[in-house]
Amino acid sequence: MASVSISSPSKPSPTPEDAAAKKHHNKEGKGFINPWESYHDIKPWQFMRYVFLGKMLGERRDPDITPPTVPVHKPDFLPSRETKTLRATWLGHACFYVEFPGGLRVLFDPVFTQRCSPISFMGPKRYTDMPCQIEDIPYIDAVVISHNHYDHLSHPTLVKILEKHKNVQFFVPLGNKPWFDKLGFKNATELDWWEERELRISAAEGAEKELSATISCLPCQHTSARGAFDRAHTLWASWSIASGGKKVWFGGDTGYRAVPKIDNGEFDYGGQHAELPHCPAFKQIGELRGPFDLGLIPIGAYDPRYLMSPMHANPYDSVNIFVDTKCKRALGIHWGTWVLTQEDVLEPPQMLRKALKWKGLDEDGVFEVCDIGDSREY
Repeated sequence: MASVSISSPSKPSPTPEDAAAKKHHNKEGKGFINPWESYHDIKPWQFMRYVFLGKMLGERRDPDITPPTVPVHKPDFLPSRETKTLRATWLGHACFYVEFPGGLRVLFDPVFTQRCSPISFMGPKRYTDMPCQIEDIPYIDAVVISHNHYDHLSHPTLVKILEKHKNVQFFVPLGNKPWFDKLGFKNATELDWWEERELRISAAEGAEKELSATISCLPCQHTSARGAFDRAHTLWASWSIASGGKKVWFGGDTGYRAVPKIDNGEFDYGGQHAELPHCPAFKQIGELRGPFDLGLIPIGAYDPRYLMSPMHANPYDSVNIFVDTKCKRALGIHWGTWVLTQEDVLEPPQMLRKALKWKGLDEDGVFEVCDIGDSREY
């Protein structure tokens, strides 16, 4: 039986000077806010107008999901915990399985269901197949959750994980632990932005030595909700995982800047929009917690920009986040699985190539995408 220890680090990592002020805590109500000029709230009626009237008004279209779209392959997980490199496998949307040197195995934002919805027969349905099942993953020591939206937090998936991996530890942003406790997931640790924990696991299955990691909860620009009346009641976050001499930054789901409604085809990093405020948290992350060997950075679900940009990065935002956070390499996430917005399903990687060239970063492999089920080593 594995023995697990979770504690505050003896030598805490640096934090911003204003971290103690907790400006992201809602002082005038329940829950949390994005405390930056780079964010503004999109009102529910704006979404409803877009969803229900958008087609009739010619403002919304459904992207073509006719196959082929994103190739899907059966993952080739390592048969043991032995590896000298950092290995990351994309399992669709924001889900990545990361194998660290030293043996630690971490699963980010797992959703192994056909729909990302509270209702099994309604809501966004996969247009690409699941590359595997939870039962196919040999080891899972920690599950890291960015926030509680249904395309990132899946109750049926967590049940399956816990059935096979009894000692798995869940790491969640502040306010999410009561949900985990209520549903019987007892191994949940919740953290606020800039907080961190040391995870140590002895006698883990297949491990010849103690597994250890430093797990840090970090800011991002997003929101949360599981229902109609709990918007922003729980926190959203990005994460840093350091283990075996390697460090990964997981962006989860985030925006970078709020873009107003502009003419179709107009480049929103040009002209009068070039100097729109951007989220300063990513530069703080890079300066205080970077550099990172690998960034898992969202690149999809961004169109229309006037609705989505406060919460979802497009690839031009993504390359700025990549630079700000001081990631040495990056893989694109948050695309290729469900239709959540109206950009073409293969547009995110195409736009990413253009954005890298625009930023002067068009070197092979510096920030790339892979097929679902494929792995990259660093």
